[in-house]
Amino acid sequence: MAAACLVAGCAAGAAQPHAPVAAETSSTAPTTQQLSGPQPIPAKAVVTPIRVAIPAIGVRQSALEALTRDPGTGELRPPVDFDRIGYYREGPAPGDPGPAVLAGHVDDTTGPKVFFRLRELKAGDQVTVTRSDGRDVLFHVDAVEQYPKDAFPTNAVYGPAPGSSLRLITCGGTFDAAARSYRDNIVVYASPSRPNPHLFAS
Repeated sequence: MAAACLVAGCAAGAAQPHAPVAAETSSTAPTTQQLSGPQPIPAKAVVTPIRVAIPAIGVRQSALEALTRDPGTGELRPPVDFDRIGYYREGPAPGDPGPAVLAGHVDDTTGPKVFFRLRELKAGDQVTVTRSDGRDVLFHVDAVEQYPKDAFPTNAVYGPAPGSSLRLITCGGTFDAAARSYRDNIVVYASPSRPNPHLFAS
């Protein structure tokens, strides 16, 4: 997975201010100082997903968890809270260019969790993600795939994609009791559709 880099612009250094002096009365209007050279660009606000709704499987959740990669294996760490959906913090926000990734648990010892029914999604089902900038981004499911964890399609999931896209990931397949984990991953591929501003209306 390629790492993103930020390039900062430089502006000419400002002169040090002189010691204050007494003001003089003058009938001449003050001259406005003209700026020259490149000026600093305001930092772009960090946009994150804050709500997810998947009506076909009854998912409607706020307060997403930021996820990172394991520095040793490079694999995406799952949410610490089994009841919450997580978003890949180092990837694009849903609706920005590239594949945005959301992940959640299928179950635990207490029963089904937030992405338990993810495998039931069908092509055309809708997923709406609300961003921290107030924008709702509507996606439709293109495909639902199941892969062995030792053959996970990293490039297809995290690699460059034209325009914006969405990936939803959870566990699936048979449960390996010795490893205490599922042997497969379920991956949902989705593409952007028209927005639905009424989805979260009370």
